[in-house]
Amino acid sequence: MASEAVKKILSAESVSNHKISQARQTADEIIMEAERYSAVAVQKKISQASGEVEKVRSDYMKKLDVYTKQADADCAGKITEIRLQAETNMNNAVNAVIREFF
Repeated sequence: MASEAVKKILSAESVSNHKISQARQTADEIIMEAERYSAVAVQKKISQASGEVEKVRSDYMKKLDVYTKQADADCAGKITEIRLQAETNMNNAVNAVIREFF
């Protein structure tokens, strides 16, 4: 009778160890699958973020181009004004020198 109880205990331990092993295997599979899905999700988010970065960069480059052209136009206008003023001042100076000496 004692040996029968020992056999039942050993059998129960064997079944328990087998179930524990299966549970660990199932847990490992679930973790691996979750890791795969999370890696795919991370890659998707990185891809989306990269696309958004490119869009923002493109928008800023367009704005920079517009601002650069506007600044160039403003500078060209001011340079023209300064050049005209300098020519006027030069003519006035030459005329003043001529009037004074001749």
